[in-house]
Amino acid sequence: MFYRFTVGTRATEELVDITDKVSHFVRESLVQNGMCVIYTPHTTAAVTINENADPSVRRDILKGLDALNLSKVRFEHGEGNSPAHIKSSLIGCSETVIIRDGRLALGTWQGIFLCEFDGPRTREVSLTIMG
Repeated sequence: MFYRFTVGTRATEELVDITDKVSHFVRESLVQNGMCVIYTPHTTAAVTINENADPSVRRDILKGLDALNLSKVRFEHGEGNSPAHIKSSLIGCSETVIIRDGRLALGTWQGIFLCEFDGPRTREVSLTIMG
């Protein structure tokens, strides 16, 4: 099954928790055991799984990526968003999560995040759910 939704981002860089939206579509699919692929088709955004209990973890991830100091590099790409392209490549555009007993088999503290590196924008997220 294929699902698609959009995420509106509000900042230049942010991690948006999309766990509830993904969980909703997994429940709607009625798949009991299988997998869910979460994908974003953008070159300046990414998808990751990380802690969602403490919001400071999201801020720390962004601080850590900013510590790469990519804004100091003289890039050739004329749009000025090469740091966003690099951050997207480092994190990746997809994640796969196991579905067990009709639910995402995430760890206790895990959440799924759309990573915005060149916002604010409207981003697309696609899901393929297989069982």
